[in-house]
Order: sequence, then C-alpha cells, then structure tokens
Amino acid sequence: MPMDVTGVATTQASGAGMFGTASTSTTGASKSADKDMFLQLLVAQMRYQDPSNPTDSSQFLAQSAQFTALEKMQDVADQTAKLVSAQMAFGASGLVGKEVTWVDSHGTNQTGTVTGVTFGADGPTLDAGGATFPVTSLLSVHGSTGTSGSTSSTTSA
Repeated sequence: MPMDVTGVATTQASGAGMFGTASTSTTGASKSADKDMFLQLLVAQMRYQDPSNPTDSSQFLAQSAQFTALEKMQDVADQTAKLVSAQMAFGASGLVGKEVTWVDSHGTNQTGTVTGVTFGADGPTLDAGGATFPVTSLLSVHGSTGTSGSTSSTTSA
C-alpha cells in the first residue's frame, strides 16, 4: 500500500521536524527548493526500494544529518561573506580624504584624493580625481592631503 507523504514533505520543507527549527535567510526560496528536492529523492528511494532487501533506516538518518550539516556550513559561508562585505565597506569609508593610486579601465595608473564612497551590490566604489572605480582597483593609499603631519599607509625600508 503506497504511503502518502504530502504532509511529511510539507512539514519538512518548512524547516520543522527532523531538520530542527525553522530559520530564515536571504536565500530562503533556494533552501526550501533544496530541502524539497532532497525529500523527494528520499521518498522516491524509499518507495522504489526492494521489499525483500529494505534499506537500513540508519542510512536515511545519516543522509538527513549530512544534508543538515551541509545547510549549516552554507549558513556559515553566507555569514562570512556578509562580514567580509561589511569590512570592505568600513575600510572604503576610511579612505575619504586620502590620496590614492588606482588602475583605471584602460590599465593606466591614476592618482587622486578620495571624495566619496558609494556602496553598491558589487561592493564599494570610490570617487577620486573625477573618476569612479571599485575599491579592488586600488594600488596604494598615500595618506591624507592638505594636513600637516599626515601619515602614510605605505612604508619604505
């Protein structure tokens, strides 16, 4: 007799049951789809197993534990990416008023004083010398301009 798993799959996909408590994330739709696919594969594996040689239930438990561990590792990776993004934003905002050298889109080194920072989806972009460029194009930071006793972030031996 076939087993109805509709209620089980709905409960599992919502984050309750054997997967622990529900959690929210920026990729909630993707996680829900991943859980749903995992559960569909698990149910299909159970449905089509050989009745004379059933699969050990501990294997199903091990698979669900591995899936949960993978989910948690992805959450840690997502949080780490957010932390790196925040660190880049704070670092970029600290460059306002500093003289910097960067590589422009033509491969030429340019120098100018940072007058502003824009925070976008691709990371912070700096405004300097009448140009806008990503913070990843920076070559060096020379120090603040127009003040006496300024410090430089580059040192020479």
